[in-house]
Amino acid sequence: MITPKQILLSTAIAALLVPALHANPILRRAKITFDGHGSGKCSIEVNVDGSAEVEISGDTGWLKTLSGRTAVWRRFHCNQPLPRDVGDFRFAAIEGRGAARLVRDPRRNGGRAVVRIDDPKSGPEDYAFVLHWTSSRGNGWPPPPQPGYPGGPGGFPMARAIRSCQEQVTSRLNGDGYRHVSFERTIPDDRPGRNNTLIGTASGKQGFVASRFSFSCYVEIPSGLVRSVDVRRR
Repeated sequence: MITPKQILLSTAIAALLVPALHANPILRRAKITFDGHGSGKCSIEVNVDGSAEVEISGDTGWLKTLSGRTAVWRRFHCNQPLPRDVGDFRFAAIEGRGAARLVRDPRRNGGRAVVRIDDPKSGPEDYAFVLHWTSSRGNGWPPPPQPGYPGGPGGFPMARAIRSCQEQVTSRLNGDGYRHVSFERTIPDDRPGRNNTLIGTASGKQGFVASRFSFSCYVEIPSGLVRSVDVRRR
């Protein structure tokens, strides 16, 4: 027979274990497009039911649950890693029913940005926010060369075109009700007469149902301006 003393002991042990479980942050590496030349951007989305903190340093993120259910990464995309010597810096909360605020500014924290999220209602909620910055040296984190992409060091014009194409595809799928869009590949179309066309595949979710798509973008490569987008469900 379980005694009241045993119940109290079990409750105390459980109370000690919950903070221990939340003490271990979940690490995630950013998906980097290597498009910079002075300004940087990270788009981040997490799922929170309670309170959590997101810490970003370089191309690495740590998601720490402070209370409630374990927080989950949804998206971590950057055009370059967050540098140590951040100049101008801006934080913008995009989505979420509760509060998301910057609690540690990378300009005064060795290049580490920390965002605190507090969800006021029961049940999980997706929170999205964006970090924008420039390097205090006047340029972004040097991107490594991207083999096979023309346009100078790091393939900058092509990287910009790829990013613009992916943003347009994401917007199109979001408008059709698909969230959590991820890209499997985005590459130049090497067929004759298709020099300004990018093709690729992506996936998105409507509720719990995942779908895959093929897409093509007609892009002005030097400027990254997208002239047309075609997205089709596979």
